[in-house]
This record gives sequence, structure tokens and C-alpha cells, in this order.
Amino acid sequence: MASEKQIHVGSVPIGGGAPVAVQTMTKTETANVAATVDQILKVAEAGADIVRLAVPRDKDAAALPEIIERSPIPIIADIHFNHTLALKSIQAGAHCVRLNPGNIGGPEKVAEVVELAKRTGTPLRVGVNSGSLPKHLLELEFSDPVEALVAAAVETVELMERLDFYNFKVSMKSTSVPNTIASNRKLAQRIPYPLHLGITEAGTKWSGSLKSAVGLGTLLADNIGDTIRISLSTFHAEEEVKVAWEILKALKLRERGPVLIACPTCGRLQFDMDTVVAEVEERLRAYEDPIEVSVLGCAVNGIGEARHADFGITGAKDMGMIYSKGEPLKKVPTEALVDELFKEIDRYYAAGKTVQRDEEAAAEAREWLAANEDTTAMTPERIAALEAAAAHEDAAAEEVLDSMLAATAAGANEGPVQAEPAAQAVQAAAVQQPAVQQPAVQGPAVQVAGRRFSRR
Repeated sequence: MASEKQIHVGSVPIGGGAPVAVQTMTKTETANVAATVDQILKVAEAGADIVRLAVPRDKDAAALPEIIERSPIPIIADIHFNHTLALKSIQAGAHCVRLNPGNIGGPEKVAEVVELAKRTGTPLRVGVNSGSLPKHLLELEFSDPVEALVAAAVETVELMERLDFYNFKVSMKSTSVPNTIASNRKLAQRIPYPLHLGITEAGTKWSGSLKSAVGLGTLLADNIGDTIRISLSTFHAEEEVKVAWEILKALKLRERGPVLIACPTCGRLQFDMDTVVAEVEERLRAYEDPIEVSVLGCAVNGIGEARHADFGITGAKDMGMIYSKGEPLKKVPTEALVDELFKEIDRYYAAGKTVQRDEEAAAEAREWLAANEDTTAMTPERIAALEAAAAHEDAAAEEVLDSMLAATAAGANEGPVQAEPAAQAVQAAAVQQPAVQQPAVQGPAVQVAGRRFSRR
């Protein structure tokens, strides 16, 4: 369930129906102001809404005022073990402080941080992860790790409420994808506060991205989660941001930049699609608009599977085609497909987002498509059309049957009644057809795609 309460980290609303915020963490030594600011600028350009900085030493806290002044996005100070660094970070103007009550030194020290956060209006991120559970829950972790995580998080929330502090979000992370999913589902039903999601120590760009997509994607699809961070083993924090955006875009939760659709290729491929897709993806980075572009490897399925794309290309050995919203625009030599695609996209924007169509060129493209398309291929569109036709035939047959039954009932009460023409035709056909012995039906009848089938 979505969180009811909303907080603000700087100017970014979190929870209460606000868009899911993208967060990352700098990989630099925070005291190195130049390197840290440079990385913040990179992640902000990649689409980060918020950035977290490690503050393990006094010199890191001392660097915060300058960093905060130069940062285009809100700063969260990440504190462990030393509550005085949390106090110094709040005094330095951090927009939020990440605090783990389980390792900060006890409720009294948490209370000190909360008291200052109240006075300054600074929100806190509180919570736990599987690597830092309180000692009294360690035994439960072995028998029921999900319940151990939830119990620790609930205890943290209850501590905040006893301190009369409500300006916080909660995180509960595990290295285990199933445990992260299960624990956050339980916690979301028990507390109204915003939830920060992540798979802690997820791994490399490849494996970590997949684990994060499965774990966070599952929760976000359940409408659970208000901020996300992708934790990857990389020095390039902007890569985490890119993965986060791809997850949000895949779920249609937020839009930022183009969406690329590309077929998986098969034995019908007759041109270097890998190179084409890579070039299209790279050149699309220059566009901020959420335009959808499709690259199909051949014309065998026509363009129906990408009919919704704003622009697309489908190729063959020597010639290809550019299309928009399922309608051909022009055919071009395969080696010119990418350049011509972007010419059409640029013309579209220059004309105020209006597709520019030359009817003669479009007619040539349709002719090329018809010559190359496999009209026997069972594409999703053709399957849907066949199902619709079958359903229509069934509905028509049922209508005729209803008419016949009505006529029979009327005849029983009032004498002979003339049947409807359609019913007469069915009756005549039935008389002309020889009786056929039907096999015995074993098992219940099932309906599939508008047709009724029986298991025999």
C-alpha cells in the first residue's frame, strides 16, 4: 500500500502520493569537496532527485556547507556509530540525515539527534538492514529473517513516535531479494510513513541491476515504496541512477528521456542490428523528451508489434523502412537507416511534434513492406484479430440459437410460428447434415480465445 504521510527532503516531496524519488550515493571521500561536487553534478544530470554522502569523520561534516551550497539537489548525510556527526551534519544544513538507531549508541543519543532535527525541521531516514540488526533480534534472524527485519523497523518507528517525532522515512534492506520483498510488504501494512527501497550490497552493474529490478520492481508494482536507491559495486554513481530510471520507466511510474524498444533478433536477421541498436541508444541520449523509438530486425512481423512507437525502423539486407505510429514513412538503404531515423525525429520536433509525411515516399515504403512481410506469420495483432472474429461468430451463433428457442417456445403456446430467416438457414443446414457420433467428453469444457474446447 502507498504511504499516507509525506515529508520533504529539501524541495523533494517523499510519500503521500508523490512520484517515486531516485536517490544514489557518492563514491568519493566527502571531505574532497571538488571530487564530491563533480560526482553530484553527474548524478543530478543523470536524473537523481536526492544524493547521500558518507560522513564518517569530522572533516567530512566540515565539508558539508560548501557541498550543500554547490549542489543542485538535496543532500542526505549518512551517519553510523557516531551521533555527534549527525548533530554536526544537521547544523551544517544537511537536508536529511540517515540514522540507524541500532548502531548509534542507544535511545538517549537518538533522542539528542531527534531534538535537534525537530528544532531545525530536518527529516531523518531511520531503519535497519540485514547486516546491522539489534542484538536481541539476532536469534530471530536465524529462524525468521523477515520477521526480524520487520520487528527491528517497527521498534525504530515506535522509538520515533515516543520521541514525538514524525518527520521521517523508513528503510529496511536485505541482501536477499525475497526477504526484502516480504519484509517491506509486511511493514507497508503496519506503518503510514514513507518507505525507502533498496537491495543492499546488490552486486555488480550486471547482477546488481537484475536483483534490484526484481526486488524493487516487485514492490513498486505493488504500490510500495517512495524512494529507491540501486546499490551497485561501481565508482560511477550515475550508473545507479540510470538503472533506477529504467525500472521506473518500465513500470510507467515516471518518464525521463527516450524509451528504446528492440527485438531480440533471430535467424531472419540480415543486417548488423547490434551496431544499429547501440548507435540508436547512444544518439537518443541527446533527447530529454520521453519519445519511444523501436528497432525491428526484419519485416516478417510487419510493424504491428511496435505500432505504438513514436518512430521506428525495420531493416533487411539492403533496404529498410522508417515508420511512425505504425504507419510507413519511407524506405531507405540499410546503411542509412539510423541517420534517416534521426532526421525524421528532428523534423518532428522542428514542426512542433508533428510527424512530417511525404505521401509518395510513404506509398513506396508500404509497397516495400508488402513485398517483404510474411503474411502467414502469427503476430500478436493477427492472433487478436482471429480471436475477435471467433468471438463474433460465437456470439452470432448464440443469437440464432436464442431466436430458435424463442420461436419454439412461442409455437408451443400459440401454434406454429414462422422462424427468423437466420434460424431457418440453421435449421435447413441441420437437416442436410448427416448425424455424426460425437466422442465421449472426459473432463470439463474450457473456453479459450472465444472458442469452446473440451478435454478428451
